[in-house]
Amino acid sequence: MRVIITGGSGFIGSALIEELTASGHEPIILSRNPERTGARFKGEAEAVFWDGRTANGWGQLAEGEAIVNLAGANIGAGRWTSKRKEVIRNSRVNAGQAVCDAVAKAEIKPKVLIQASAVGWYGPQGATPVDENSAGPGQGFLASVCRDWEASTREVEEAGVRRVVIRSGVVIDKDGGALEQIMKPFRFHAGGVIGHGRQGFPWIYRRDEVRAIRFLLEHKEHAGVYNLCAPALDSFRDFLIGLGRAMRSPAWFPVPGFALRAALGQMAEEMLLSGQFVRPSRLLESQFSFECESLNRLLEQLFK
Repeated sequence: MRVIITGGSGFIGSALIEELTASGHEPIILSRNPERTGARFKGEAEAVFWDGRTANGWGQLAEGEAIVNLAGANIGAGRWTSKRKEVIRNSRVNAGQAVCDAVAKAEIKPKVLIQASAVGWYGPQGATPVDENSAGPGQGFLASVCRDWEASTREVEEAGVRRVVIRSGVVIDKDGGALEQIMKPFRFHAGGVIGHGRQGFPWIYRRDEVRAIRFLLEHKEHAGVYNLCAPALDSFRDFLIGLGRAMRSPAWFPVPGFALRAALGQMAEEMLLSGQFVRPSRLLESQFSFECESLNRLLEQLFK
């Protein structure tokens, strides 16, 4: 099928394009710089101009068979000032509204929309595991952003478009994303457990992330919310100690929570010092098969 992708040049989007192309689909990337993006994905995907806010110039492309909306500013790019919070929220909500406008203008509606979100929707949950049936959204900035992000494309369902919301955990691979930032102190043998370390750390191998998106695109019986994370319920301590072992750089230097709060404020509290233990119940019920369910196995594989 033809698959229109916003955020296609990002960490997840670029891997998704490879996955879709290899599976015989036709990705179309919406980009502010289509020449540069097209050159990067030459032979794999077509790039079309998009201003990042409206449906201008690509409304007719909604006649493609599918849309994957991954657009959104990086939430981990720095301290959450009021201005940065506005950028994070608006980049997601504006993209969602553009998708809705494009679908409304299209004479032939797309068959499916994959709408990105994150496990941050559940808010800090302590030691209590959550899944798609849990109440929410939770408390905090991330939860409120995810709530608005998901709601931004809800109206396409009224047009008869099957909509799947993917609440992703921390997407792990060696060449980018969160791991690239987390592993920096370990390269200098200065890594350690962050805070008390008991906070939940829902993660997913990037290969499983894009395989799950393709699975949900191709199987028309699936709609609604799906958690995209590995079935294992690992803590941040589990991850950091496993990372140190895999990098042969033990987690010897604990990072106290007060230091992170002083440096990064609310961002540290919500992204590093609290978390969730999340189950991908609906993916498991659908018989989706993960390539990597073990955190230690994944880290060993990435750093062997």
